[in-house]
Amino acid sequence: MKSQSGITLVSLTIYVIGVTIVVAIVAVVSNYFYSNNANSSYENVDLAAEYVKFNSFFSDEVNHENIKVLECNYDGENNYIVFDNGVQYTFIKENKAVYRNQAKIARQIDNCKFTYKIKNGKNVIEVNFEAGSLSRNATYTLKN
Repeated sequence: MKSQSGITLVSLTIYVIGVTIVVAIVAVVSNYFYSNNANSSYENVDLAAEYVKFNSFFSDEVNHENIKVLECNYDGENNYIVFDNGVQYTFIKENKAVYRNQAKIARQIDNCKFTYKIKNGKNVIEVNFEAGSLSRNATYTLKN
Protein backbone atom coordinates (compact mmCIF):
# COMPACT_ATOMS: atom_id res chain seq x y z
CA MET A 1 0.00 0.00 0.00
CA LYS A 2 1.05 3.45 -0.74
CA SER A 3 1.36 5.89 2.11
CA GLN A 4 -1.19 8.66 1.95
CA SER A 5 -0.09 12.15 2.80
CA GLY A 6 -2.20 15.26 3.12
CA ILE A 7 -4.75 16.66 5.46
CA THR A 8 -8.06 15.20 6.37
CA LEU A 9 -11.36 17.01 6.40
CA VAL A 10 -11.42 16.90 10.21
CA SER A 11 -8.00 18.54 10.57
CA LEU A 12 -8.93 21.20 7.99
CA THR A 13 -12.09 22.03 9.96
CA ILE A 14 -10.07 22.34 13.19
CA TYR A 15 -7.58 24.69 11.50
CA VAL A 16 -10.35 26.92 10.13
CA ILE A 17 -12.09 27.11 13.52
CA GLY A 18 -8.77 27.95 15.24
CA VAL A 19 -7.90 30.71 12.77
CA THR A 20 -11.44 32.16 13.07
CA ILE A 21 -11.16 32.32 16.87
CA VAL A 22 -7.74 34.04 16.71
CA VAL A 23 -8.96 36.62 14.17
CA ALA A 24 -12.07 37.33 16.27
CA ILE A 25 -10.00 37.92 19.41
CA VAL A 26 -7.60 40.27 17.59
CA ALA A 27 -10.56 42.19 16.10
CA VAL A 28 -12.25 42.65 19.49
CA VAL A 29 -9.05 43.80 21.19
CA SER A 30 -8.07 46.24 18.41
CA ASN A 31 -11.64 47.61 18.25
CA TYR A 32 -11.56 48.27 21.99
CA PHE A 33 -8.34 50.30 21.78
CA TYR A 34 -9.33 52.11 18.60
CA SER A 35 -12.75 53.17 19.88
CA ASN A 36 -11.32 54.56 23.16
CA ASN A 37 -8.69 56.62 21.34
CA ALA A 38 -11.12 57.79 18.68
CA ASN A 39 -13.69 59.01 21.22
CA SER A 40 -11.15 61.04 23.19
CA SER A 41 -9.66 62.61 20.07
CA TYR A 42 -13.13 63.56 18.77
CA GLU A 43 -13.80 65.29 22.10
CA ASN A 44 -10.53 67.25 21.86
CA VAL A 45 -11.23 68.25 18.28
CA ASP A 46 -14.70 69.42 19.29
CA LEU A 47 -13.35 71.54 22.14
CA ALA A 48 -10.56 72.95 19.99
CA ALA A 49 -13.13 73.91 17.36
CA GLU A 50 -15.16 75.74 20.02
CA TYR A 51 -12.07 77.71 21.05
CA VAL A 52 -11.26 78.56 17.42
CA LYS A 53 -14.82 79.84 16.88
CA PHE A 54 -14.64 82.00 20.01
CA ASN A 55 -11.16 83.27 19.15
CA SER A 56 -12.12 84.24 15.61
CA PHE A 57 -15.08 86.34 16.81
CA PHE A 58 -13.18 87.91 19.70
CA SER A 59 -10.03 88.66 17.65
CA ASP A 60 -12.12 90.35 15.01
CA GLU A 61 -13.77 92.49 17.68
CA VAL A 62 -10.59 93.71 19.39
CA ASN A 63 -8.85 94.48 16.08
CA HIS A 64 -11.28 97.29 15.20
CA GLU A 65 -9.67 100.74 15.24
CA ASN A 66 -10.26 102.78 18.41
CA ILE A 67 -12.38 100.09 20.10
CA LYS A 68 -12.84 100.69 23.81
CA VAL A 69 -14.03 98.54 26.69
CA LEU A 70 -17.00 100.08 28.49
CA GLU A 71 -17.37 97.44 31.18
CA CYS A 72 -15.78 94.18 32.26
CA ASN A 73 -17.21 92.18 35.17
CA TYR A 74 -16.63 88.77 36.77
CA ASP A 75 -18.84 87.59 39.62
CA GLY A 76 -17.16 84.22 40.22
CA GLU A 77 -19.40 82.31 37.83
CA ASN A 78 -20.60 84.52 35.01
CA ASN A 79 -18.44 87.01 33.19
CA TYR A 80 -18.97 89.64 30.55
CA ILE A 81 -17.16 92.35 28.64
CA VAL A 82 -18.88 95.21 26.79
CA PHE A 83 -17.29 97.20 23.95
CA ASP A 84 -18.22 100.73 22.88
CA ASN A 85 -19.66 99.46 19.57
CA GLY A 86 -22.47 97.74 21.51
CA VAL A 87 -21.09 94.21 21.34
CA GLN A 88 -21.09 92.20 24.56
CA TYR A 89 -19.37 88.85 25.16
CA THR A 90 -20.87 86.88 28.03
CA PHE A 91 -19.90 83.59 29.64
CA ILE A 92 -22.77 81.87 31.46
CA LYS A 93 -21.53 79.01 33.61
CA GLU A 94 -24.98 77.41 33.99
CA ASN A 95 -25.29 77.06 30.20
CA LYS A 96 -21.58 76.28 29.73
CA ALA A 97 -21.53 78.69 26.80
CA VAL A 98 -20.05 81.96 25.54
CA TYR A 99 -22.41 84.40 23.83
CA ARG A 100 -21.78 87.32 21.49
CA ASN A 101 -24.74 89.55 22.28
CA GLN A 102 -27.56 86.96 22.17
CA ALA A 103 -25.88 84.45 19.82
CA LYS A 104 -24.14 81.39 21.27
CA ILE A 105 -20.65 81.21 19.74
CA ALA A 106 -19.03 78.50 21.91
CA ARG A 107 -20.53 75.59 23.83
CA GLN A 108 -19.29 73.00 26.36
CA ILE A 109 -17.13 75.66 28.05
CA ASP A 110 -16.18 75.09 31.69
CA ASN A 111 -14.84 78.58 32.34
CA CYS A 112 -14.15 81.76 30.39
CA LYS A 113 -12.83 84.77 32.28
CA PHE A 114 -12.33 88.21 30.72
CA THR A 115 -9.93 90.62 32.45
CA TYR A 116 -9.38 94.20 31.30
CA LYS A 117 -6.10 95.90 32.29
CA ILE A 118 -3.73 98.65 31.32
CA LYS A 119 -0.28 97.14 30.85
CA ASN A 120 2.75 99.20 29.81
CA GLY A 121 0.44 102.03 28.75
CA LYS A 122 -1.66 99.78 26.48
CA ASN A 123 -5.21 98.54 26.95
CA VAL A 124 -5.08 94.77 27.26
CA ILE A 125 -7.75 92.08 27.55
CA GLU A 126 -6.76 88.72 29.00
CA VAL A 127 -8.99 85.73 28.37
CA ASN A 128 -8.70 82.49 30.34
CA PHE A 129 -10.58 79.78 28.44
CA GLU A 130 -11.19 76.26 29.80
CA ALA A 131 -13.14 73.48 28.10
CA GLY A 132 -12.59 69.90 29.24
CA SER A 133 -8.89 69.15 28.96
CA LEU A 134 -8.32 72.24 26.80
CA SER A 135 -6.99 75.33 28.59
CA ARG A 136 -5.94 78.53 26.80
CA ASN A 137 -4.78 81.90 28.07
CA ALA A 138 -4.78 84.64 25.46
CA THR A 139 -3.84 88.31 25.63
CA TYR A 140 -5.36 90.83 23.20
CA THR A 141 -4.00 94.36 22.86
CA LEU A 142 -6.52 96.99 21.74
CA LYS A 143 -5.63 99.33 18.87
CA ASN A 144 -5.80 102.92 20.09
